Amino acid sequence: MALAEYIWLDGAVPTQALRAKTRFLPLSAELPAPGDLPYWSFDGSSTGQAEGFDSDCGLVPVAVMPDPLRSPGDILVLCEVSDGDGRSHRGNTRAGLRTVLAAGAALRDAWIGFEQEYALIQDGRPLGFPDQGLPPPQGPYYCSVGSDRAFGRQIAEEHARLCIDAGLMYYGLNAEVMPGQWEFQIGYRGLAEEDAGLLNTADHLWIARYLLHRVAERHGVIASLANKPVAGDWNGSGMHTNFSCAGTRAPDGMAAIHKAERLLAHAHEAHIAVYGDGLEQRLTGLHETCSISEFKAGGADRGASIRIPQDVEGKGRGYFEDRRPGANADPYLVAARLAATVFEIDIEAATGMALVA
Repeated sequence: MALAEYIWLDGAVPTQALRAKTRFLPLSAELPAPGDLPYWSFDGSSTGQAEGFDSDCGLVPVAVMPDPLRSPGDILVLCEVSDGDGRSHRGNTRAGLRTVLAAGAALRDAWIGFEQEYALIQDGRPLGFPDQGLPPPQGPYYCSVGSDRAFGRQIAEEHARLCIDAGLMYYGLNAEVMPGQWEFQIGYRGLAEEDAGLLNTADHLWIARYLLHRVAERHGVIASLANKPVAGDWNGSGMHTNFSCAGTRAPDGMAAIHKAERLLAHAHEAHIAVYGDGLEQRLTGLHETCSISEFKAGGADRGASIRIPQDVEGKGRGYFEDRRPGANADPYLVAARLAATVFEIDIEAATGMALVA
């Protein structure tokens, strides 16, 4: 017998939150496949996903990994939500991404990586902010070392170890530009046996977010994914997204990257619509962002919407970085919109509905 933590996305608006509950199950020593785990239900009227007179929603296991917070043999179970009739719930954005993949995106061998920024908040202010007034201006905090500038390292390091123990595609971490702000990356690590595809990587990011909130909970702080944690002359928090496919990674991949830039420019507003709540507070044209009303692509330009890394330009192939997604963006929505735009898939026809946040 072991503990299985069932995890899902709720119906909160405008930003879905994580929910979880625990079940005691008979499990073998090996990690079970999602299909071997039982369906479970929950009260959707308490999560913004159903009405009280018809409140049952279902949890359908879709990904399983070891639970690093508990004992050996315990597991984390990421779930899609179904409605009372067993159909995919209207708020199931993972199902939307699956549909885009089935409509042709899966044939393009796309890889994705997410750079998740967050701020550690205690008593209403980021770690490193004094009780009154403001800390010294930005500059010394990015990739910093020392107790006078690297605030919250214990939490970031603890989170890294939990992600690795859970088997996630954890790439790395660093202190960010604002005090108490950190970043971790999930995605392609150059290992042939790992699946850096859109669905699996987005699953891994949601589990990594779950583990981040849990470790922050241990320390009595909040891991905030707000796009602009502190107003004023401080960096916001983003979820920069790295995207490639067989075409961009081919020897003549720059041609495919430049085509993607043109397609992304044309669909800028559709992307902004699903790139996170409060995005206008972050995409101001300042603090390493391009204005939300402008689209710009450039090599090694952190003030661009789409950045082409210098080494990619040098090799003539590789990936591009979409710097627009906000920290609280849904990786399923971001991945689906990028795939639909770059591969010219009619997302409304593929999913049967408009892709919206």
